[in-house]
Amino acid sequence: MGATKLSGMQKQVLSLYRGFLRAARSKPTTEDRKRIQTIVSTEFRKNSKEVDRKNFQYIEYLLRLGHKQLDQLKSPDMVSISSVKIN
Repeated sequence: MGATKLSGMQKQVLSLYRGFLRAARSKPTTEDRKRIQTIVSTEFRKNSKEVDRKNFQYIEYLLRLGHKQLDQLKSPDMVSISSVKIN
């Protein structure tokens, strides 16, 4: 089985995804954790289908936005996140 070699940007996206899941596990209630995990997986799946893989500028923008949101989510005061549609 040949494993597909991931690009640097793909590794960044996966790292961000794992970061969100780790942050979700740190939240106090199971309900908060499940809600965060659902929103995160939905957003990442949606973007994987809708965003052109060659649109590097937009992907970099989403990565920066994701890192900002992750930093906010890591705050002990933050218990949840919400999904926002941006066109």
